[in-house]
Amino acid sequence: MSEQLNGKKVAILATDGFEESELSEPKKALEQAGATVHVVAPDKDSIKAWAKDDWGQNYTVDVKLSDANADDYDALELPGGLFNPDALRQDEQALAFTRRFFEAHKPVGAICHGPWVLINAGVVEGRRMTSYPSVQQDLRNAGANWVDEEVVVDSGLVTSRDPNDLPAFCSKLIEEIAEGKHRNQQP
Repeated sequence: MSEQLNGKKVAILATDGFEESELSEPKKALEQAGATVHVVAPDKDSIKAWAKDDWGQNYTVDVKLSDANADDYDALELPGGLFNPDALRQDEQALAFTRRFFEAHKPVGAICHGPWVLINAGVVEGRRMTSYPSVQQDLRNAGANWVDEEVVVDSGLVTSRDPNDLPAFCSKLIEEIAEGKHRNQQP
């Protein structure tokens, strides 16, 4: 186990229908790097994954969103999937929680459809980002500079396209969390 992130706490914000590998692989990588990772979800004790083309495993929720405080965490990760970010982007509590990380200049990672949450949180304008291809126009419409790359880092914001990009995504997310707050990050 690496000690790169010892003492760091990371929230993974998700709800039913997250792409399983986009939660499980970053969680494992962050924990192996020494971070404490909490799955945060709206008002549930467990959430159900979507695994490629069917429902996957249930995951224990560590902290209910109503009890979560972004100030208690050093970073945020937003997995994709279709159902998960679509539900979270309509949840004002999830958007406020997400916004707080940007206001505090903390690292945030979003993969696949996860940037939908960032769009509705109003934090993508002027940022260089990537996502699942079908989200690119949504990001452009919200003022982001969308690029088709494996992983993109913009002042502490780490984005990737899909599960194939997870090794690069996890590596960059760990690097950004180890660096800490990014003062030039826009809220």
